[in-house]
Amino acid sequence: MASLQADDFALFGLPRRFALDVAELDERRKALQRLAHPDRHVAAGSAAQRLAMQWSVRINEAWQRLRDPLRRAAYWCELHGVPVQAELNVAMPAAFLQQQMQWREALEEASDAAALQALQHEVERERQARLQALARAIDETADPHAAAAEVRALMFMERLLESLQARLDEAASPKAH
Repeated sequence: MASLQADDFALFGLPRRFALDVAELDERRKALQRLAHPDRHVAAGSAAQRLAMQWSVRINEAWQRLRDPLRRAAYWCELHGVPVQAELNVAMPAAFLQQQMQWREALEEASDAAALQALQHEVERERQARLQALARAIDETADPHAAAAEVRALMFMERLLESLQARLDEAASPKAH
């Protein structure tokens, strides 16, 4: 097994890429967890069991990070010296901010589920385009600055999609009076 300090990609024996096979990632996690399971180290004593538990936690944390596309991309950016810092770096291109304002207004003005669904489809299409741009920034051009900008934009979009889903859930639930 790699060291506890290995990056997540190395831990799973994967190349540092955005595109990855989630089924393969899951299989590698299971194999690593079988090796690290504390019950396999009972005869070796409590120190070995503690180390096995650390490995188990480390494997799960890395798996959760690599499994999520935005977390994986943000982690890749960090590994390349460009932390996303979404909470500190909120500067976005004017066109993107304008689009966000238009979507927020459309969300506020939507009066029925059909309008909300139409907006959701529009945002999802843009989200998919941004995910493709993110994949290109990482896997084709290896540009951590462009990738970090896409991650920040996608984080904005994820929050909007969460708000949209909440409104759709409200629209679908029977009114309590």
